[in-house]
Amino acid sequence: MSAWLNLLFTFLKIGAFGFGGGYAMLSLMQKEVVDVHLWLTRSEFLDIVAIAEMTPGPIAINMATFVGHELFGFFGAIIATIGVVLPSFIIVLILVHLFLKIHQSQKVQSALSGIRPVILALIASAAISLAGDAIKDVFGVFIVIISFVAVVFKKVNPIIILVLSGIAGVIIY
Repeated sequence: MSAWLNLLFTFLKIGAFGFGGGYAMLSLMQKEVVDVHLWLTRSEFLDIVAIAEMTPGPIAINMATFVGHELFGFFGAIIATIGVVLPSFIIVLILVHLFLKIHQSQKVQSALSGIRPVILALIASAAISLAGDAIKDVFGVFIVIISFVAVVFKKVNPIIILVLSGIAGVIIY
């Protein structure tokens, strides 16, 4: 039973302190799931990130569901998903009432301006940390560059990039 509680509390912590959405939460998830609890290897974590990215829904919820299922099956998936969602759900319920009253405040706007760059840093941290496991050779570098250019500068739909990159992976590897 303590392993189940450990799973729940780990994802409650991730949900409570993973500000900025799923991508910003990746570095915290990686630290907890891979480094602290050793539930997954870096490679397994990266595979789940890829799968979670391809499936509908928020990446943090998908990640929690996959990790929970990997550890304890169906009920593990439910426990991890509840754990990662519950803090945000409670916080949003509280904040929506407060925010509607104070969102025009200069202090609130200033605080949000200070938080936004941190979110970008958390996303970049996760990307850099996972890059070594994701990019195995020159073909991987090529796929990263082409995908980045296509999404950022050519505004190609990310789903198309994922499908084409999967096909390229099958052909190249």
